[in-house]
Amino acid sequence: MAPLFKKSYGNKSKNSFSGGFMNNNDLGKLLLRLCVGGLMLLHGVHKLIHGYGFIAAKLKAAGLPELLVAGVPIGEVVAPLLIILGLYTRPAALIEAFVMGMAVWLVHMGQLTALTEQGGYALELQAFYFFGSLAVFFFGAGRYSVSRGVGQWN
Repeated sequence: MAPLFKKSYGNKSKNSFSGGFMNNNDLGKLLLRLCVGGLMLLHGVHKLIHGYGFIAAKLKAAGLPELLVAGVPIGEVVAPLLIILGLYTRPAALIEAFVMGMAVWLVHMGQLTALTEQGGYALELQAFYFFGSLAVFFFGAGRYSVSRGVGQWN
């Protein structure tokens, strides 16, 4: 009697659970996009509701134009929405990574080599957003997206 989850692929045989379900790159891309985009979106919505004027002061202190504060809603609301939807995914992911790089530079440089009381990296959240965004950039949107992963920007 043949095993329950076996399928034949030419002269090769694969377990349909591990070969099909577990090797679903598009599902992995969707989960990464939902996590990286969705969690960043919450930060952006919070800033829209409660304000983000403190960032203008940080920009000024760094010798940068305060006008750059206009990039906050783009990087923390628009880009995450595009990442979630899988539309212009790669540029949106680069924008989100840039915003995180700026956040670390402007606000968190003193914590760059610090650990928390529990032994974790002090900037693990920022690192997750930065490297997660870069992963989305390199992986692209995948099939489970508005763009269906078609085109160089997705």
